[in-house]
Amino acid sequence: MRTRPTTRRRTATTLATATAIGVALTALPASAATGGIDPHFPDDGNSGYDVAHYDVRIAYDPARTDHLDGDTTVTARATRPLDRLSLDLKGFTVASVTVNGAPARSFSRSGEHKLDIVPARRLAGGATFTVRVKYAGKPDAEGWHTLADGGANVAGEPHSATSWYPSNDHPSDKATFALTATVPDGWTAIGNGRPGPTTTARGTTTFRWNEDRPMATYLSTVAIDRFTVHRAQLPDGTPVITAYSPDATIDPAAEAEQQDILAFLASKFGPYPFSSAGAIVVGMPKDPGHGPVALETQSRPTYSGAIFDMSVVHENAHQWFGDSVSFTDWRDGCLAECFAQYANQLWEEHKGSDLDTGFYAFELAANKDSPAYWSTKLYDPGAGKELDSALYFKGSLMLHALRRTVGDDAFFTTLRRWTADHAYGNASFPQFEALAAQVSGQNLTGFFDAWAHGTTIPANQYLYPGTLAPLAK
Repeated sequence: MRTRPTTRRRTATTLATATAIGVALTALPASAATGGIDPHFPDDGNSGYDVAHYDVRIAYDPARTDHLDGDTTVTARATRPLDRLSLDLKGFTVASVTVNGAPARSFSRSGEHKLDIVPARRLAGGATFTVRVKYAGKPDAEGWHTLADGGANVAGEPHSATSWYPSNDHPSDKATFALTATVPDGWTAIGNGRPGPTTTARGTTTFRWNEDRPMATYLSTVAIDRFTVHRAQLPDGTPVITAYSPDATIDPAAEAEQQDILAFLASKFGPYPFSSAGAIVVGMPKDPGHGPVALETQSRPTYSGAIFDMSVVHENAHQWFGDSVSFTDWRDGCLAECFAQYANQLWEEHKGSDLDTGFYAFELAANKDSPAYWSTKLYDPGAGKELDSALYFKGSLMLHALRRTVGDDAFFTTLRRWTADHAYGNASFPQFEALAAQVSGQNLTGFFDAWAHGTTIPANQYLYPGTLAPLAK
């Protein structure tokens, strides 16, 4: 993601009067707090089950920006016997909850963001089960953004999914995703993955999208507008679907360049990991300054206003680093942002720039004497710093220094091994450190201690490896 600052998430059985709070899909002992799997977001997620699939069905009329109707079914596998479980959902009035087709014995709020559900029967460990939630109300603005022309889109990190459907809102629990979105005739709904059949009835049109590869919840999206939709194909037949809001800029050259960029990234990182590609280019938000400039929504990144090469490189590099290979937890943000930002440097090199005497030398010269620049760790930067600018700038310096330390062959072999070994799963930054050392045959402990775990400028041996040198005065 590139945000603006960096140029670049009771016992009643009805929730009609519940406050707008988020909850995490989790397996609960009868009297235990949920969460605890992520030190940065201790109330998110739980290891008591694995979600396999989300079937999200929504109806939205842009004339009623304060209302969305939702009907979501979550299919999961219990990893231990469950007497109760809970779901993540901000706001809305929940009309009903069923578990395996039977009405839940009860559902209620607890803590700050839990919708506790007691099924009619205990769920056996290892059993596959479904939870269906019907709900309605105003989508939460953390992830759901109303556009100036009346449309809407979803984008946000680390949280956005809970703004519009119940989920296990933690990137460690990835699942496939089906979206069915009904909107008034004349409007279009764009989602992740490949499109399915479109149908019309009684003045509405229903769009269907399917992402067949596991996806972290914050990467799911829907965008609703009077889109202009362009279709193309990659050389292997992969569909490229690019949608533009009415007030977005359509640049045919930038659109065509998406395919060149994907081919370039594939040459560095391995084959493109998804069955569809493209972009969602939304127009002006109703609330200027709210929401990210761009986000790596899976298979089809979201952009604000227009697309251009550096943004397309960054968000599509995330399709490998962050989307296909996702975090273990939010301490691992460098696995996405450090690599996506360095992909921008690789693109500049591809176009003729010398990274040693250009990007690296100038970035280092500008920040070498700034203690604040070096003060954030790249692995586990701390609560509230999960997407700190250090991951973008200090992080891309680190990767270039690593490349000069181990050499091009070992560096790019490591990147391709990483994306292949962990495809469609989760991994941690310490695992990347171990792989880099294994592939290079070098002891990289000192290097990563200085760059990823340190809070001061690295010693010269790690700052100027190989062909790197201080900028001549």
